[in-house]
Amino acid sequence: MNQSHKMLMAEYTRPWKLVTLAIGIALLILGSFYYPAPDWDIPISLIMATLAYLTAPWCLRVIVERRWRHWPAMLAATWFTVDGCYWLYWHFMNPIALDLMREANFVASLALYEICGFIWLYRGSLRQLASEIRSLIRQLLAHRQG
Repeated sequence: MNQSHKMLMAEYTRPWKLVTLAIGIALLILGSFYYPAPDWDIPISLIMATLAYLTAPWCLRVIVERRWRHWPAMLAATWFTVDGCYWLYWHFMNPIALDLMREANFVASLALYEICGFIWLYRGSLRQLASEIRSLIRQLLAHRQG
């Protein structure tokens, strides 16, 4: 396994990221019981959450870092996660639910996808993040006083 694959696996297996994924999946599953939407069930919740976990941080990084040559892949990954897998699943499970809910699902799923990308964008542990935030606050305070 090369260095970039090791770094990628380290990010996917960070405890804080896995915990937030588990919390998100639990909320999606609870939502599928609480809200009577015809297109919200446990399998699609698991599929879309897993794909978001795997792709959203990378897609957001492509945008933030202006990696123009990766935009076609980023757009494809975003579309597939937000709409493509949803269409594929409901096309076979219940085409009527797909027709009724696809447009509304796209808007909600895209917003959640962007939020997930932002949450999982940071590369590092929670301890490292806290240290960087403290350092940034110290720098801002020093700049204000100077």
